Amino acid sequence: MANASEFGKVAVLLGGKSAEREVSLNSGKAVLEALVRSGVDAEAFDPQERSVTELVNYDRAFIVLHGRGGEDGQIQGALEWLNLPYTGTGVQGSAIGMDKVKTKQVWQGSELPTAPYRIVTKDSDLNAVVESIGLPFIIKPVHEGSSIGMSKVERLEDFALAIAKATEHDAVVMAEKWITGREFTIVILNGQALPVIRLEPPKDVAFYDYDAKYKRNDVQYGIPCGLTEAEEKQLQTLCLRAFQAVGASGWGRIDAMQDEQGNFWLLEVNTVPGMTSHSLVPKAAQAVGYSFDELCVAILEQTLTAVAH
Repeated sequence: MANASEFGKVAVLLGGKSAEREVSLNSGKAVLEALVRSGVDAEAFDPQERSVTELVNYDRAFIVLHGRGGEDGQIQGALEWLNLPYTGTGVQGSAIGMDKVKTKQVWQGSELPTAPYRIVTKDSDLNAVVESIGLPFIIKPVHEGSSIGMSKVERLEDFALAIAKATEHDAVVMAEKWITGREFTIVILNGQALPVIRLEPPKDVAFYDYDAKYKRNDVQYGIPCGLTEAEEKQLQTLCLRAFQAVGASGWGRIDAMQDEQGNFWLLEVNTVPGMTSHSLVPKAAQAVGYSFDELCVAILEQTLTAVAH
């Protein structure tokens, strides 16, 4: 592990102006406290309240900005311009990862399994959508994270409301085939896939939504995940390939499903995952012996390696 003094002055980028601001503030606070406990000279830096030009006063950045502005290549581009090393994925991988459609297109082009989808609007021919991907399906804003604006559509009459909810957050909306089965998340850290986590939201929740992610305490997290050893290895390998395909690096998380026939389906990639008390990255890292503080330092250490993003 690096000596804390090697890092110099570190800006922990948190908050921002996306719909995930509140989560980012919580994640950033946890990361900042962990780095300070580890002896790192770290400070909180909220780009909504300060000009990014002030980052010239720092030696490196730990990005904990979720959603647009922080996870889509924008802040990464500013940091590249300032020649400031930063954690996680570079500009291009961040931009692809934040766009659910672009991510799917890359995965499809790489012959990786991802659920069928259609880009939709309130004027879409519903029968054509149903014919293409079937019912039920899930409506998602293409450029949001944390399950914001998502709805399950089981009947055609639910479609208009689901579209209205999603378009509050994004001009581009997709319908994705609903996969019935088991939900998993796979954390990637420094080129390794950590133990798979099975997500089991309570029965009254249609899917692992915003409240389940951040507010409820009755979600079950399975480590071990309940897959056979061979299946877990297969899923880890698949997710590493998916992570690399979009150009992601450093650390992140991939969400996946296993359908009732046992097939795996990739859902999406998170290039700046949550780091709150409810978050999945710390849970997976703990399973391989990392304390939260050690995890934060391990992620920050990525900035010491001169690798072009």
